[in-house]
Amino acid sequence: MGFSRLSRWAIFWMSVLIGTSFADDARQNFARPLTIPFPEDRPYDPQIATLGKMLYFDPRLSGAQNMSCASCHNPSFGWETPVDLAIGAANARLPRHAPTIINQAWVEPYFWDGRAETLEEQAAGPITAKNEMNASFREVVGRLKQINGYREWFERLFPDEGISETSITRALATYERTVVSGWSPFDRWVDGDETAISDTAKRGFDLFDGKARCSTCHSGWNFTDNAFHDIGLPTQDIGRAAVEPDDPLARHAFKTPGLRNISLRAPYMHNGSFHNIREVLLHYSAGGLPRPSLSPDMQPVSLDDSEIADIEAFLTSLTEETTEVSTPVLPAN
Repeated sequence: MGFSRLSRWAIFWMSVLIGTSFADDARQNFARPLTIPFPEDRPYDPQIATLGKMLYFDPRLSGAQNMSCASCHNPSFGWETPVDLAIGAANARLPRHAPTIINQAWVEPYFWDGRAETLEEQAAGPITAKNEMNASFREVVGRLKQINGYREWFERLFPDEGISETSITRALATYERTVVSGWSPFDRWVDGDETAISDTAKRGFDLFDGKARCSTCHSGWNFTDNAFHDIGLPTQDIGRAAVEPDDPLARHAFKTPGLRNISLRAPYMHNGSFHNIREVLLHYSAGGLPRPSLSPDMQPVSLDDSEIADIEAFLTSLTEETTEVSTPVLPAN
């Protein structure tokens, strides 16, 4: 039987009694939180989150009414899409892979290059980008005002504002903050269930947090430092340098992605250039392309095939054991 979410405290006190150091166990650095953080001025509201979910899955937020947020951030594929580069409303390939929206409540800034400071700002970006959803908020607001169901929802939840860019992005961001990766075998192991993951995965965790130095950047429960690094990928994309042009290390630097549900999210990297986890690990072990902007954390690491397999087994253990995402019923008129 798996351990409950609160059992780590019981295990901690048991370890104190028997003289072990469970609190110092390295895996505790990756223990998941039990609550979702919301901004003080935008607290959680279940009805606003429900409205945001409707909007997230509604293609009427796009100019041609042919794609929704879920078109590129699909729950069936780890809230990404299983192609190297995302596809926009005009059926054109976009320059980057669609990043996941999992655990965005713990992430800032947003996008691969961090150009959006808030999740509300991020939510507005794809809607108005010409090569993505290709709409304007004037168009979207006018369209939603013609739908009785939406008009009633917004009037009730935003009585002083109704349907506007601000209320639309507030609802979308509120919903997206509730998209949290489910409990995984790794979480049960962190909580003290020694049978939750294999010995192979345990060796992989030791490598991840030790010799391979993966946790230098993939840290914390969401396995990201929320920072930007050039990891030496072949690319013409300048990445973070578009936001911080004066920082020499920002060139070709991209946001460290979290690793929760990583086995559902292939292909990988900002350009979808690696098709499986093994390819990613081989790239890191080689150290990346040498260039002035290369992160100082990118150093070659000698890993044999069995160690690569061990780390891959550990990463697989970060995938949630059950996924339940219901499709919302959208207002028809």
